[in-house]
Amino acid sequence: MRRLHIRLLTILSVVLVLLMGRHTLGDEPTRPNFVVILCDDLGWGDLGCYGHPHIQSKNLDRLAGQGIRLTSCYSAAPVCSPSRTGLLTGRSPNRAGIFDWIPEANEKNQAKSKNSRHLVHLRKDELALPKLLGDAGYATAMAGKWHCNSMFNNPEQPQPDDAGFQHWLATQNNAGPSHKNPRNFVRNRQPVGLLEGFSCQIVASEAIDWLEKAQQRTTRSPFFLYVAFHEPHEPVESPQDLVQQYLSTARNPEEAQYFANVHNMDLAVGRILEALDRLELADNTVVFFSSDNGPETLLRYAAGKRSYGSPGPLRGMKLWTTEAGFRVPGIVRWPGKTPAGTVLDTPVSSLDLLPTFAHLANIPLPNLALDGMNVESIWRGNTIERTKPLFWFYYNAINEQRAAMRDGKWKLIAKFNGGRLPKFENITTANVQQVRSAELTDFSLYDLDADLGERNDLAATHPELLSELSLKMQSIYVELVNSMHVWPEP
Repeated sequence: MRRLHIRLLTILSVVLVLLMGRHTLGDEPTRPNFVVILCDDLGWGDLGCYGHPHIQSKNLDRLAGQGIRLTSCYSAAPVCSPSRTGLLTGRSPNRAGIFDWIPEANEKNQAKSKNSRHLVHLRKDELALPKLLGDAGYATAMAGKWHCNSMFNNPEQPQPDDAGFQHWLATQNNAGPSHKNPRNFVRNRQPVGLLEGFSCQIVASEAIDWLEKAQQRTTRSPFFLYVAFHEPHEPVESPQDLVQQYLSTARNPEEAQYFANVHNMDLAVGRILEALDRLELADNTVVFFSSDNGPETLLRYAAGKRSYGSPGPLRGMKLWTTEAGFRVPGIVRWPGKTPAGTVLDTPVSSLDLLPTFAHLANIPLPNLALDGMNVESIWRGNTIERTKPLFWFYYNAINEQRAAMRDGKWKLIAKFNGGRLPKFENITTANVQQVRSAELTDFSLYDLDADLGERNDLAATHPELLSELSLKMQSIYVELVNSMHVWPEP
């Protein structure tokens, strides 16, 4: 009888071990946590590990050394609101009707509510990443810049909790009046008033506090944490001790402010990474770091006096459809999975987060048009071909060729109707037919493997390839404009 009892215990132990190793929704230890850290207007060349000669970014440099540094990482758009929408939905932001940055709908901005921009928001019927993960048992939180609606903290439009964030501390757009001592944060629909300190450190403290409280619960769930820094977007304000460190290397005090701003953000990242280590969460957490778009253009607008972002070797800046507009820093660390110290040039997009996270969490995706793909294999250090080209159609771009596509190593940019299509900040029933009937023309073709700065247009020397890619781009455009959300006429 005693032998039988021992055999039964042995069998039960084996069964339990097998069950614990299964990757199921109920098996919390095998489902990874996700931390997404997003900067605002950080350029491809703004970190030490991407070649900046002066800015100290030791924490992000170390993160890159522990994981993979992506040199062909792309945002979903060359400007903030559509870029964030793409990250959260895995779909071109045009599908969701987010075509440009969203001005806050208030009396001061009434002039900017033309073209129905006061209506623009991330609608409830768009599947957002925190909702997808939250419904599958994940704890979800965000801290930082929201910028996915015009009526922030207003019941007339969906707020971060409607997108699935169970806890949030956010601003509609920029930290105000600047990064120092901001007054415009809202926590879970309650304004919090003046917060002392700098925005990135306030955001990091909120994220760390949430992590610590989540780990104190009796039942612990896997988590998704979205940290959306305001830095280094204007109005730039940085700690004076950090500014002093750069006065000897910067060209002027304003540039020193910018360098210090990125440095301060890096210190905030370091605090979050330290918390993951201290709470023994790092080994089961995927950390993804990137930027919402390329760097701001110096002196493009009156308040932008400290916009000294670097596009590195790329052409253009924020609001352009050349590489610098949406080719951004990208770092992923997944302990035991990402080969440490790897540098990969395989194209990866913020659109890939939703399908990749869903795959890693073993969550089936609903039947909807996704423009991102599962890139787990890339995150394991492998080079693969994308199943669908990356594309951007930005009707308010600064450069004349406002349409772009990357397919393998090839980059194609084009005008709309020979440059005759007006610039649009939003698409409504009043202008949608102009957009839907537009044709792509005046193509330029670049080999990004050989010409990172898009200097040598190969359109004339590769006519067959140009014809093939332009037809593909036009087909993508037609499908997109016929499926996008259109806002009512103003």
